[in-house]
Amino acid sequence: MGSWHARIKKEGTTLLTEMCSDPWGNTSVSVYETARLVALAPWLAGHRARTDFLLRQQHPNGRWGGPDSYGLIPTLSATQALLAGLRPRSTGPEPGSDRAALVGAVRRGLAALFEWLRRGHRVPVPDTVAAEFIVPALIDEINAALAGLIPERVSGLDAFHGARLPLPRGMRAEPLARLRKAVGGGAAPPTKLWHSLEVVGVQAREAAGVRPVLGAVACSPAATAAWLGNPPPAKSDATARYLLAVQGRHGGPVPVGTPVAFFERAWVCAALLGAGLTVPVPRAVLDGLHAGFGRLGAPAGPGLPPDADDTATALLALVQVGSPRSPECLFAYQQPTHFACFPAERTPSTSTNAHVLEAFGATLGLRSLPGGQPVPRDRYRAAIGTISAWLADHQEPEGRWRDKWHASAYYATVRCATALARYGTPASAGAVRRAVRWVLDTQHPDGSWGQWGGTSEETAYAVQTLLLAWPRARDAASRQALAHAAARGCAFLLRGADLRVHPALWHDKDLYLPVRVVRAEVLAALSLARTRSRVRAMVDRVRTEQPAISGEQ
Repeated sequence: MGSWHARIKKEGTTLLTEMCSDPWGNTSVSVYETARLVALAPWLAGHRARTDFLLRQQHPNGRWGGPDSYGLIPTLSATQALLAGLRPRSTGPEPGSDRAALVGAVRRGLAALFEWLRRGHRVPVPDTVAAEFIVPALIDEINAALAGLIPERVSGLDAFHGARLPLPRGMRAEPLARLRKAVGGGAAPPTKLWHSLEVVGVQAREAAGVRPVLGAVACSPAATAAWLGNPPPAKSDATARYLLAVQGRHGGPVPVGTPVAFFERAWVCAALLGAGLTVPVPRAVLDGLHAGFGRLGAPAGPGLPPDADDTATALLALVQVGSPRSPECLFAYQQPTHFACFPAERTPSTSTNAHVLEAFGATLGLRSLPGGQPVPRDRYRAAIGTISAWLADHQEPEGRWRDKWHASAYYATVRCATALARYGTPASAGAVRRAVRWVLDTQHPDGSWGQWGGTSEETAYAVQTLLLAWPRARDAASRQALAHAAARGCAFLLRGADLRVHPALWHDKDLYLPVRVVRAEVLAALSLARTRSRVRAMVDRVRTEQPAISGEQ
């Protein structure tokens, strides 16, 4: 029993130590972002590796990317990039690339897209970052390329010559057209769109008002490449170095957002410390969190706008580590009924509001704010009351929550249920119980949880939901059911069923995986289980009933 307990603490310490020497953050590579570099920056080193990556990532059905409609944007991006490289007047693939393989991949991608989008335009586009601009932009570019095939005739693509992809139902081209016209006329694009600057097209080149930070435009390789243009200007040393460095870290492919060390450090610390795991937080990590704050809080990474989500999570982590800051900057995001993640955002976030609730709730436990200022308790309690009511109103009838930052309802549910159980108003108890019931009802036979199949990440969220709701369990039978379900979930985690390849479930321009954050959440779930003697005993019993995978200790 002691071996896996000791391993939790050791791995948590390792995570924190790794972050000290990694200013980028460890996130998965992206089909969408990599394809944008193939299309926008064929001059950049690693072009052939990126092309080969796209060929390897295509599914047998012709699509790229995640399950359900999460594959739409990656499939559009990869198909457009490979199609553009096939045209005779393009730069074309690097020597050694298999043109027949490229044509086959494009043909399968186009077939998948036409089948997808012609089904009465009923494709629901997930609420990922800038989807309302990205989808029309890519469809417009694919349609322009298909129109160009008429005089150029690419053998193998005859069935698509002159064809046109329709927009998904409910999506319009006019907002993108207005944005491109404004930027083309010299207007600066909105700050929140810098991360997706590539949607502007050729007008993105050195767009007015856009300034790279540490060589990157809003932590996005694609936006940076679009800002540089093709070919890049002669004086592009810092931005070119950024693109060379980020593609070099992954052997050609690139993540959808990097560097995002602040986001990673805030989330890892909040997860580990929130679970009561006593691990030393290195001074470099602590100093980095403090240094990320400005007047409006903190952003996920350099060059991105500050947001309430990263700000609140960092504030919570700093309280937990004993180095708090005032949460007053969060009121810049206050709306009449909730807190926005960004000013003038399109869709509010349940998980952001849960994080803000936790930041205020944790601050109420302090005797005073930094500098000896009194804690404005009435002001923070009022905010907690507002958020608690808003979260209860946005709980689905089954007991779960959903969120715009994650594909799985288990993420939003653990964030909301945890915040309400720890810091919510007394009226929140019913919402917490409904969340626990939904978690109990959706466990898979192997002890895991997951929207499309059991994953370690979603299982960790489910276990945390059960264990953090433990004080709200009304009777012995309820506590027994919670303990047994949590123990089965922990046994699944300890078997390491999918630790080698975590699926990407987090929202950016497409789905991505923050590797250290997810690992921290798994460790947090196991650490919480260690604090419940009944669960500890059940975990041992369940593990003897279900054989361990090779290498488990």
